[in-house]
Amino acid sequence: MPAGGKRQPYLGEHFMRIAIVGAGGIGGGYGAAFAKSGEDVTFIARGAHLAAMKTTGLRVEGGRGAMHVMPVQATDDPRTVGAVDVVLFCVKLWDVESAGQQIKPMVGKDTAVITLQNGIDAHERLAPIVGGSAVMPGVANISAVIAEPGVIRQTGTLMRMVFGELDGSKSARGQALAAACTKAGIDGVLSEAILTDLWMKFILLASNAGMMALARLPIGHLRDDPDIAPYFVAAYEEVTAVGRAAGIALPADAVERTLNFNRNAPAHLMASMGADLLRGNRIELPWLSGKVIALGRRHGVPTPTHAFMYAMLKPYIMGTPS
Repeated sequence: MPAGGKRQPYLGEHFMRIAIVGAGGIGGGYGAAFAKSGEDVTFIARGAHLAAMKTTGLRVEGGRGAMHVMPVQATDDPRTVGAVDVVLFCVKLWDVESAGQQIKPMVGKDTAVITLQNGIDAHERLAPIVGGSAVMPGVANISAVIAEPGVIRQTGTLMRMVFGELDGSKSARGQALAAACTKAGIDGVLSEAILTDLWMKFILLASNAGMMALARLPIGHLRDDPDIAPYFVAAYEEVTAVGRAAGIALPADAVERTLNFNRNAPAHLMASMGADLLRGNRIELPWLSGKVIALGRRHGVPTPTHAFMYAMLKPYIMGTPS
């Protein structure tokens, strides 16, 4: 439990100490599930969301039903927490380095820091800050946002987390986290090929983020339009080609798997970058289509679809221009 903090009343005798860094839709959704299952969870948050969690707890609403965690351990100062077993690192891509510096007091010699960002390089950027042995890349499969301070709203019912050691080993800490996921009702997968998993999500996410941000519409309005659908295919094919050129072992049917996900996704599913753009917020474009373009140039792979999306969305990188 956090240094100097009080033990949560619902904790059992055996529990995992988990810190949620970035208690937005992803971190808040996972964190609430872990807390409800009896783990010792501390949320690192700020502003009105932090204040609401401290006073009225954390609620998660959506297809999986309502969940309310009360009381909630939450703070804006990681130094008060002490070393934990697991850090779920859920900050935006532009905050990786600054947040990485802040979490160092929570990282002990056996701590696993699970990077759950949208891109493919957060683990590489974080390793020099907290130590390469601490970092375990992860893939978040959950669609959720902060509906209001203290309230997370999930779209659909999917709550899956894939994570793994870079060497593919079935480490004790990885197995412990997988067991904690099962206990919490999260589909937790300890992967032996986490970079492949990371890239499989990147094929979908880098492409869908650009498409939905350009259209300002969720997937249901786009995927079946005969004039739009070919651009999804082109974008997926570009990321797949770049990944293979970079040495990533991707399945032969990577593009078809991605298309299948699109076909089965809830019609109102909106990529987080599209939602950020609609709110006038900063967007993660440089680490999504921008990363595809940069790696494409490095490996001699053309990426015209992502280049177009990047060019058209570039004015919005720091938020809607005034």
